[in-house]
Amino acid sequence: MKNKIDELLNEIEAFTANSKENVEEFRIKILSKKGKLTALFEDFKTVEPSLRKEVGQRLNDLKIKAQDKINHLKEKFGSTADASEELMDLSLPAETIALGSRHPLSIIRNQIVDIFSKIGFTVSEGPEIEDDWHNFTALNTPADHPARDMQDTFYIQENPDIVLRTQTSSVQVHIMEGGQPPIRTISPGRVYRNEAISARAHCQFHQVEGLYIDKKVSFADLKQTLLYFSKEMFGEETKIRLRPSFFPFTEISAEMDISCPFCKGKGCNICKGAGWVEILGCGMVDPAVLQNCKIDSTQYSGFAFGMGIERITMLKYQVKDLRLFFENDVRFLKQFKSVI
Repeated sequence: MKNKIDELLNEIEAFTANSKENVEEFRIKILSKKGKLTALFEDFKTVEPSLRKEVGQRLNDLKIKAQDKINHLKEKFGSTADASEELMDLSLPAETIALGSRHPLSIIRNQIVDIFSKIGFTVSEGPEIEDDWHNFTALNTPADHPARDMQDTFYIQENPDIVLRTQTSSVQVHIMEGGQPPIRTISPGRVYRNEAISARAHCQFHQVEGLYIDKKVSFADLKQTLLYFSKEMFGEETKIRLRPSFFPFTEISAEMDISCPFCKGKGCNICKGAGWVEILGCGMVDPAVLQNCKIDSTQYSGFAFGMGIERITMLKYQVKDLRLFFENDVRFLKQFKSVI
C-alpha cells in the first residue's frame, strides 16, 4: 500500500501539462470516482489496523498534493489565456437597471385615496369572500332581487350562503356594525361578477365605495363631495350632473356624469358626442340599511357612492380595452411612469 502511494506521488509531482485540456484529463485520471486516488482509498479498507493511522495520513496528504497541483496548473493556464476573453475594461459604464413602475390601477387607486383622505375619509378593507348577509341582505337586497341570480354572482358550491363579493359595499356593513356614527370611510378593493370577459367587462375588477353617516347629512353634502372629487381627479374645469337612478341600498339614488375631460363637453368619440361621461353611482343611504346595521335612522342619515377604478383609469389614460389591465404585458405597463 505504501509503495502504491509513493508511486502515485511521484506521478503527480512529475506531471506537466501543455493545455487546460491536459489538466482536466489528469484530474479525471487521479481524482474522479474511478481515478487512481479513489482506488487507493478503497484499498485502505484492507490495511492492517496497526498501520491504518500512518497510511491514512499519507493518503490524505497525497490527496491534498494532487488537488494543489491541479489548482496550480489551472491558474497557470488561466492567466495565459487570450486577453480579449479574460480582461475587463473597468472604465466602461455599468449597465443600467431598469426601474419598474406601479400598475395603472394602483396609481389611480392611490390618487382616489389621497383625494378623499384630504377631507377626512379613512380607508377600510374587508374580506373578498363574504356571507349573504353582508353582501346582499344588510344592503336591502331581498332574496328575489336580480343581483342574486347566478349570472351575476359567484357562489361557493359547498355553501350557497357564501359568495365572492360583488361590491365593496359589504365592507361598509362591517364598519356600520362595528361602531356608531360619525362614519366617514372609503373601501377600495377587488370584486367579482359572473360576466363574460370583453373589452368593456371582466369577471373581476376593482371598486371604491364611499360612506358618510352623521346627523343632518344631506344630498347637498353628497353633491359637493363628488364635485370636489371630480375637480381633483379630472381638473378644476370639470362639471358634474346627477341623473335619477335606482340602487337597492340608497334612496334617493343617482348616477353621476362628468363633463368629458377630452373634449371639454363639446362632443367626441370618447363621450360618443354627448359631452358627458358616466363615472359612478350614488345616493342617500336607505333607512332600512341603517336599521339593519343597528344605527338609528331617525337620528342619523348618510350618503354612499361607488365607482369602478378601471373606469376612472380608462378615462385618465384613454385605455379602450379593459383586458389590458389584467394581461401583464410589459409593453403596456411600462408606459406608466409612477416609479415604485
